[in-house]
Order: sequence, then C-alpha cells, then structure tokens
Amino acid sequence: MILVLAIIIVTGLVILYSTSAYNGEIKFQDTFYYLKKQVFATLLGIMGMWCIANIDYHIWKKWAVPGYLLSILLGVLVMLFGEEYNGSKRWLSFGPFSFQPSEFAKVAVILFLTYIILRNAEKMWKFSTVCKIVISVLPIVGLVGASNLSTAVIILGIAVILVFVASPKYGQFAWMVCLGCAFMGMFLAMESYRLERLQIWQHPEKYEKGYQTLQGLYAIGSGGLFGRGLGSSIQKLGFVPEAQNDMIFSIICEEMGLIGAVFVMLLFFILIWRFFIIASHAPDLEGALIASGAMAHMMIQVILNIAVVTNTIPNTGITLPFISYGGTSVMFLLFEMGLVLNVSCLVK
Repeated sequence: MILVLAIIIVTGLVILYSTSAYNGEIKFQDTFYYLKKQVFATLLGIMGMWCIANIDYHIWKKWAVPGYLLSILLGVLVMLFGEEYNGSKRWLSFGPFSFQPSEFAKVAVILFLTYIILRNAEKMWKFSTVCKIVISVLPIVGLVGASNLSTAVIILGIAVILVFVASPKYGQFAWMVCLGCAFMGMFLAMESYRLERLQIWQHPEKYEKGYQTLQGLYAIGSGGLFGRGLGSSIQKLGFVPEAQNDMIFSIICEEMGLIGAVFVMLLFFILIWRFFIIASHAPDLEGALIASGAMAHMMIQVILNIAVVTNTIPNTGITLPFISYGGTSVMFLLFEMGLVLNVSCLVK
C-alpha cells in the first residue's frame, strides 16, 4: 500500500506541475507556484500520516463525536463566513491560509460512523437501526451539499457502504436506495441551477457553462492512444479552465493518452484493492470499518471525478485524489491513509 501510494503521490506532483505551470506563470509569474504549495501540503500530510499510523486506532473512538460536531460547526461557519471561489462557497480563511472543511468532514464521518455502528453492532439487522445511522449524517450532508453536491454524495456514499459492511441483512438496502433517490431528487429540485446541470450534461454544446466539459472532451480525444507527450498539452493553455483542479484527468489523457490514463486508473485500483484486503483481515470490526470507509471514500471520489471529466455524469466539481491541486484535500487524504496503515499494522 505504501509503495502504490508513493507512486501515486510522485506521479500526481509531476502531472500537476505539467498541468499548472502555464496558469502559474500567467497568474503569479511563477511556473512552480501550484507545485510548491502542493509539495508543502503533501509534506505536512506525510508527517501527519506517519504520526497517525503510529497511534492505536482504537483511541479515536473517544474523539469521534467531538470531531463530527466540529465538522458540523465548520460547515455552519462556511455558510456564514466562507469565501466564495468560482461561484462556490467552500473555504474558510485564517490569515494567509485557507481551509476546506468538507475535506475534514469526510474523515470525521468515517470515524463517527465507525463509533455509532460499534455501539449498535448487535442491532444492525434492524432496518430502523440502519435508518437511524444514515439519518445521523444527514446534517453534515445537508450543510456540505448546500455548496458542494459532489462531496455530499461522497459522504452519503461512505455512510451507505459502512452500514452495508456492518449489516447482516442486505435486502433492506433496496429500501435505502429508494429513500436515497428520493432525497437526491428533492435536493436537486431545491435549486434551479442543479436541474440546469442536467440539461448542460445532455447538451453541453448549447450552453455557455458547458464550455469546460467540451474543452475537457477535446483534450481527451486529442490524446489518442499514446498522447502528445508530457508537458505538450494544448488544452491546458487556458482552454480548459483551472485545468490543475477538477479537470486534470483530461490533461492526463491528452499528454499521456489512453495508456497513461489506464496506468493512473490501475494505480487507484491497486490502492483500493489493498484497502479491501486490509478491511477483510482487520483484527476487529472497528478496524474493518475504518479501512472500508477509506476504501469507499477513495473509490467514490475517483469514479466521480473520471465520470465528470468524461461527461458520463453531470459536472459536479470533484478533485482526483492526490493528483488534482488542493492542499486541504491531499493533507486529509494522507491523514486517512495513516488510519488505514495503523489498522494494517495489527493485521496478522
């Protein structure tokens, strides 16, 4: 797991520099601007991962509820005082540093759900218990979803997968899917712009907001089988807006072709597979749930990002783990990896 993670991190930094150098030069007169900030966040994340990997994961039970309540408080602060960027209010600023609380919320939800499921382990066969557990995370889903629908979907997906792992009865999940679809339908209908995204998804060429999607698809198509070569992308030169963020996978396809895209996806597949192995051999239910939560997080986020970039689903704005630019994201992902590494240390 550590080896694959290291390869993904190094690959991500190389791809990020290739993708962001032009924007860094244009906006900040520094081709290394984005890379330096990402390297700094990555080093902080690695130090945090090492520390967490050496702390017995059982200790986090006592911090699960306070951590979850803190994530709700941070969500409220974002709604009241958050900074808006590209039409979305997702950041809190503390002097020169900015922080995206939704990234903290993902880790907090994994630990909180692990704690709640452990307390209700003997009653997980009841549908009422399953519903109560899922409902317990709806406050943070609603707060995060107000400005970041994709992260809300990830948190809800983590909840469903963790309950699925812990539940001895699978038939009741058909009802959960129905309830989830109904909830998402109401959530989409609450804001007209969310319904508009469905129309843009179907016909991006007819809408001004479909520009990013079209340019991303042009990048994917022009890459062919082997790509234009690392650093040779045309679409990153201002055609794909903020190419180093959500749409970085399209630049991977353009520069490294289908072969490079498959290589990146294979790395994530191996990492997710290692999570599954660790969860399957964890010494107790708590360890299995922590590893399963990290697996769910990684799996859902990778699938959503690639699906958005290829226009398989409507554009929701989600980063590609360890590769897209985002200091908060990479830090908390690495902290999460530290939790999984500690579980793996106790696997016999």
